[in-house]
Amino acid sequence: MEKENINIIPSDEKARNFLEEIIEKDIKSGKHEGRVLTRFPPEPNGYLHIGHAKSICLNFGLAKKYGGKTNLRFDDTNPTKEDVEYVDSIKEDIKWLGFQWADELYASDYFEQLYAWAQKLIEMELAYVDDQTQEEIRLGRGTVTQPGKESPYRNRSAEENLDLFARMRAGEFADGSRVLRAKIDMAHPNMLMRDPILYRIIHAHHHRTGDSWCIYPMYDYAHGQSDSIEKITHSICTLEFDVHRPLYDWFIEKLEIFPSKQYEFARLNLTYTVMSKRKLLQLVQEGFVSGWDDPRMPTICGLRRRGYTPESVRTFAERVGVAKRDNVIDLSLLEFCVREDLNKKAQRRMAVLNPIKVVITNYPEDKVEEINAVNNPEDETAGKRAIPFSREVYIERDDFMEDPPKKFFRLKPDGEVRLRYAYLIKCNEVIKDDNGELVELRCTYDPESAGGTSSDGRKVKGVIHWVSAKHAVPAEVRLFDRLFQNEDPDDVPEGTDWKTGLNPESLKVVKGYVEPALHNAEPLDRFQFERLGYFSVDYDSKPNGLVFNRTATLKDTWAKISAK
Repeated sequence: MEKENINIIPSDEKARNFLEEIIEKDIKSGKHEGRVLTRFPPEPNGYLHIGHAKSICLNFGLAKKYGGKTNLRFDDTNPTKEDVEYVDSIKEDIKWLGFQWADELYASDYFEQLYAWAQKLIEMELAYVDDQTQEEIRLGRGTVTQPGKESPYRNRSAEENLDLFARMRAGEFADGSRVLRAKIDMAHPNMLMRDPILYRIIHAHHHRTGDSWCIYPMYDYAHGQSDSIEKITHSICTLEFDVHRPLYDWFIEKLEIFPSKQYEFARLNLTYTVMSKRKLLQLVQEGFVSGWDDPRMPTICGLRRRGYTPESVRTFAERVGVAKRDNVIDLSLLEFCVREDLNKKAQRRMAVLNPIKVVITNYPEDKVEEINAVNNPEDETAGKRAIPFSREVYIERDDFMEDPPKKFFRLKPDGEVRLRYAYLIKCNEVIKDDNGELVELRCTYDPESAGGTSSDGRKVKGVIHWVSAKHAVPAEVRLFDRLFQNEDPDDVPEGTDWKTGLNPESLKVVKGYVEPALHNAEPLDRFQFERLGYFSVDYDSKPNGLVFNRTATLKDTWAKISAK
């Protein structure tokens, strides 16, 4: 697939996408009385990911734009893989994204009607019960270049098929022993039209219907008819379903029911990311991630835990746009969207993640003063906060170099920097342990340098962040990075497991210190740690044990790494 370069600067005049053009044409022509009703039809067998988020934004967004509504319909047609846990998580994710559905519906609401329509197809001699095994059916379909072979049970009478189908429903037969198939064309160039399966036998408890049913409709059969029952006007699917559209239309035509119409758009593919539910499940089950909401996962609950905002995800979906061909979007665009949103919203705080102690030798030992700091320079209403300043502070170890290069403007021996919002300090002495490791810096400060001034008007280029050692709050900080090393996670040597492409540096846990204003931060509160990046409070956090997740760095550092 081709990698797409997305312009991150939105234009004032945005061109309509092809789906908007279709809807506007339908409204103008009076089709469906100008009504717009879309649906989002997830299977309740897993957690939603960023690809689903794009689909949610599209379906709900189009309906809202044209004064319509969107149904939430769960495709609960496979009881062996479904659970109420997934139903609840899907609803939570949709609400978190900022959308509300018109009706909460389930394919299982329509089981009786779907069964009756299947009987009608049998009566019209357009469906039959097949006793072949799954393997025999698969082989009988033929290939792309060779037509299939008709089942020996294809020409059973309608009466016999109705009887067998009723007995399938009654539970007389074992799982896999029989299926109901549509009778279409075993030589059709579209292999999905070669007598597709409509019903299979599954003796399993259903999360809504209990044990009332032991036959369940296939997605291709339930999908279009459910759309028709709800009178969906625009059934929007991802591009892989374009080959399913002829079957979608065939059922509607033969049953002579409301003519819902299916339209396809390109699914979302992201660099450094897997979207396959099977692969994501493997990562969870084999312990490569901590769970579905691991902040490295592309799941909506993972993004939420990492600190992404609903607005940033919606903006991302809008900027990606709607295409008719598959493409790959750079993960940097998603990160740009969250940076842009958090830059406006996140309050600033100071944190030191790799601390070295600085002792300001000419500052009074017992003195503590309060330094005023801006909460968010992008938001005047955010106000200011007071930060305690004392004789001993922590700074980042990387902000000091004993033998620095020429353009190093941070702290160095006999060099001077400004402590953010506070004073100028000068490094006078470097203290090391017996192993030669740096343990402490001894500095002096300019008492006349508060508020950006200095005693003699001198200018200092370097500004570094800090926290007062006496008041610092210990915190665990989880530095998350991309889960895979390669843009295409499947780009591994032939015969090599795709998981060998996992990034061993995707999570680093460090112990640092944060300013006391963060002491009572609640889970999912978001902040910018000055000069470090955007961070969110994790669910594991407690008042006596703060835990932060890095949402994004301040700049796209990965681009620089990849360019090397």
